[in-house]
Amino acid sequence: MNPIQTSKPGGMPRFIYALIVCALIATVGVRSGIAADKGPKATVVFDHALPNVPGKSMKGVLVEYGPGVASVGHTHPRSAFIYATVLEGAIRTSVNDGPAVTYRAGQNFPEMPGDRHTLDENASKTEPAKLLAVFVVDTDEKELLTPLKK
Repeated sequence: MNPIQTSKPGGMPRFIYALIVCALIATVGVRSGIAADKGPKATVVFDHALPNVPGKSMKGVLVEYGPGVASVGHTHPRSAFIYATVLEGAIRTSVNDGPAVTYRAGQNFPEMPGDRHTLDENASKTEPAKLLAVFVVDTDEKELLTPLKK
C-alpha cells in the first residue's frame, strides 16, 4: 500500500497520522495547562533534514493553547510550507486578513510560503486546544515565527 493512502476512505493519510503519533509520543510529559496571559506554548517535537531534497527539513511544532489563549499576528519563514492538524479542541485562524475559520480536532489546513497569520487563537474560553504544525522549510532556518509589526 502506498504510504500516502489512507487506512479507510475519507481517512487521514497514513504519513500524517504517523507524524501525529510520533509527536504525541515525543511530548509525553509536556505540561498541558497554559496560563491565558502567556500565549500558546510551542515545542519543536521533530527536526529532520529531507535526504531527497537538499537544503530542506521537516520540522514538527506542537502548539498548545490554554482556554482563551491567542498568539500575536505573525509570519513564518518565506521558505516555509506548513500543514497544521488540530489534535485537540478547536483553533480559530485567519490568514492574510481572510475570513476567520474554526478548525476542530482531526481537521487540518495549509499555510503557504509568505502568508501572514493574522488570527490564531483557541476557539474556546474554557477548554485547551492543541495543534501539530509540520513545516517544510530551509534547513538553516531557526526562527519559525516572526511577530507582525504594528
